Amino acid sequence: MIDLWEKAARNERAMLLGIKTKEQDDQDTEDLLVELAELTETFGARVIDRCVVRLDKPNPRYLIGNGKASEIARRCRQRQIDVLIFDDSLSPSQQRNWEKLAKLRVIDRQEVILDIFCTRASTQEAVLQISLAQAEYLLPRLKRAWTHLSRQRGGVGLRGGEGEAQIEVDARLVRDRITKLRRDLVNVRKRRAEQRKKRQKKPVPNAAIVGYTNAGKSSLLNVLSDADVFVEDKLFATLDPTTRRIRLQNNQTLLLTDTVGFVRKLPHNLVEAFKSTLEEATVGDFLVHVLDASAPAVDEHVKTTERVLEEIGAGCKEIITVFNKVDLLTAPYMRARLRRRYPDAVFISTKTGKGLADLMARMREILDDNLETMDLRIPQSKYDLVALLHRTSHILSERYEDDAIYVRAAVPPDSRTNFQPYEDGEV
Repeated sequence: MIDLWEKAARNERAMLLGIKTKEQDDQDTEDLLVELAELTETFGARVIDRCVVRLDKPNPRYLIGNGKASEIARRCRQRQIDVLIFDDSLSPSQQRNWEKLAKLRVIDRQEVILDIFCTRASTQEAVLQISLAQAEYLLPRLKRAWTHLSRQRGGVGLRGGEGEAQIEVDARLVRDRITKLRRDLVNVRKRRAEQRKKRQKKPVPNAAIVGYTNAGKSSLLNVLSDADVFVEDKLFATLDPTTRRIRLQNNQTLLLTDTVGFVRKLPHNLVEAFKSTLEEATVGDFLVHVLDASAPAVDEHVKTTERVLEEIGAGCKEIITVFNKVDLLTAPYMRARLRRRYPDAVFISTKTGKGLADLMARMREILDDNLETMDLRIPQSKYDLVALLHRTSHILSERYEDDAIYVRAAVPPDSRTNFQPYEDGEV
C-alpha cells in the first residue's frame, strides 16, 4: 500500500474558508479564521485568499450551498489556488465532492492540525499517537485517496483473493495498522505509568503548565528552571511533555511539566490521542494555566482550556491563572479589563521577567496550604533524611545538639511517612 497521507508542499497557495453560524458573531468568526491562517503557515502553505460563508443549515453535499460552492471553486481557479482549507470539519464524502468540483486539494482544520503534529512529534509515544490519529482519520477517506476505485485486482496471500477491490485491501491494511498502533500505545503508556509511579514515590510536589498553544508555556518553564526547552513562535511548538525542577523562595523543590498546547475546535480524536501526554495535568498537585494576555480572543482561549481539562478529568484541580506577554499590552485599560474579569490571576512577562516572583510566591502558597508542621529529632547518622527534608519541605528552624538534629519543618503530605518515626523526639 502506498503512503496515502498527503503532506503539505512548501509554499502551496491556500484559500481559507470560514463558516459563520447563527451562534457565532462576526468577531468570533474572524478570530477563528486568523487562527486558521496561523495554523496554515505552520502547516507550510501561503494564505492567498480567505472567505467567510454564512450558514443557516449544513448542506450534505458541500457543507455550504451548491451555488456558493461553484462560486468559490471559480474563485480558486482564478487565484490559482493549490489547496482549499475549511475551518470546519468536512465529512469524507464532502471532501470528495469538493475535490471533484474544484479540481484541487480540499482539506479541513483537523487535517492541518494532524499534519503539524506529525512533523513535530519526536518521542515514541507522540509519534504513535499521531500515527493512530492519522490512520483513524484516513480510514473513512480511502475512497478520496484513490482514483482507481472501480478497478478490481486479483492477488494471493496478504493482497487478498481474486476480485478483491484495491480499496478493500487498503482498508484492511489500515485497520490492521490501527490495531497494532493501539497495542504499541498500550505498552508505551504502561512504561510511562511506571516512570510516573517511580517519580511520585519521591516526595517532591509537582505541577503542570497548561494552556492555549503559543501562549508561552515553554518560555515560562525555561525562565523558571534555567532550562533550554525548545521555543518557537509557532502553533504547537511543543508536543512532548518536558519536566524540570524549579526551586521556590522557601527552598522547596517543585517538578514543573510543560504540556502540549490546546486550540479551538481541537478534534476529539486528538484530545483522546493525547490523553496520556496530558495525564501530567491530572496527577499534578496544581496547574499553571498560561494565557497570552495580548490575544484578542483570550476569553475563548480560557474556555477552550477549561473544556479540554474537564474532558481529560483535570477540571477539579487547583489552578493558577497566569497572563503572559503583558509587555505587549499597549494600553492600561487592556490589563485593567483582564484584572476585572480574572481578579486572582498573576500577570507576567517571560521576556522581561515582570511578575515571575509573584507567580513563584503563589506556587509556594499553594504548597504551604498542604504542609503540616512537624517537630523532629533526627540522629546525625541519618543526615540523608535531613537532606531529603531540605529538598521537600519548608524548614522553620534547625539546631544541632549532641548526636541529634532538631528540626521544625512544614512537610508536604507525601513526605510525612518518611519522618514520622522521628517525630516528638522518637528515634
